[in-house]
Amino acid sequence: MNKRFFEIRSRKEEIRKTLQSDEKVDLKGLQEELRALDAEQKEIEEREKVANGINIGSNPEGTYERQKPKSNEVTKGIESEEYRKAFMNYVVRGIAIPAEFRDATATTDASALIPPTTLNRVVERLRTYGNILPLVTRTAYKSGLAIPTSEVKPVATWVAEGATSNKQKKTFGTVTFSHYKLRCAVAVTLEAEYMTLSAFEDTIVSNIAEAMAIALEESIIKGSGTGQPTGIIKDTSKGTSINVAKLGLDTIVKAEAAVAQAYEAGSVWVMTKSTFMQFMGMTDSAGQPIARVNAGINGVPERVLMGRNVVLCDYLPDFSTELKKSDVFAFIYRMKDYVLNTNYNVSMKVYEDNDTDDLVRKSIMIADGRPIDFNSLVLLTGNKTA
Repeated sequence: MNKRFFEIRSRKEEIRKTLQSDEKVDLKGLQEELRALDAEQKEIEEREKVANGINIGSNPEGTYERQKPKSNEVTKGIESEEYRKAFMNYVVRGIAIPAEFRDATATTDASALIPPTTLNRVVERLRTYGNILPLVTRTAYKSGLAIPTSEVKPVATWVAEGATSNKQKKTFGTVTFSHYKLRCAVAVTLEAEYMTLSAFEDTIVSNIAEAMAIALEESIIKGSGTGQPTGIIKDTSKGTSINVAKLGLDTIVKAEAAVAQAYEAGSVWVMTKSTFMQFMGMTDSAGQPIARVNAGINGVPERVLMGRNVVLCDYLPDFSTELKKSDVFAFIYRMKDYVLNTNYNVSMKVYEDNDTDDLVRKSIMIADGRPIDFNSLVLLTGNKTA
């Protein structure tokens, strides 16, 4: 506001005090002066409103008829700080999302959508959280995705001049993806009532990301395929299995020999840190260590087993002589041959647990995954039969 605006307010305050005093005043004159001041103040406020509209790129009211917001404008609306605050109030205090945001998001089966700003951070954390998720092939199609597969390739044959060759049929199968629900329910304590907006979002993002990343990675490794994605080691009849009674150089040699040359590039070892450390100190016939730990980018350790990268995870058992032949403790696999199909339309509902009187926050996502090629798979299992 300009200087004249504050002068008008100051003069109005003087008139108010004069009217409240006992001194004799020209009431008619003061009333006329107030009307003039009101008109001048209103003009200043209108000018300020127009000026602000120019600064933010909008149009002054009345210049032309406002158009209805387009779909991208709606997206900006639910990414705004106003919606994020409304979302926090809904989750923490149970205050309903304002009608304009509900209309914009067009939610039907969910009480509120996680703000896209927060949602994108969840997705980012999911992609960088663990060691397994960044290696697999990621898709985001609707359920029912089918990937063609073929076990047979045509073979070329040498023929004499003028002769022909047999026609070969190429048969195709398909790998079809279903949809399974991944659910994460969290109860926010009373302390969240006094958290700032950024702290609230950071807490929710961290909790959802950690829980969902662990669930997704574990299902990629050993998911049952019933109510959840199918894991790489779910069917031990796929690929090549090697029973191991004692870890040694011969264990690695056998496993490496079983990897087809065409699948060398991109195939990695997957095992626990404890299992990898049992290989440390072992040497080949030339006295060279078969396991190495190198300093990678930014000092992050890079583990290598006879030249092949090792990815550590906690979803497999550590090697011991008590493991059975059905227990997989390590494997080699080209991880990009596993396809994880996810739907990131994460929604959140808030409900009250009648038994504990807690407010529970529930997040849901849809996902399915399965290996589409087992030709690079080599499994190391225990040696006991019972």
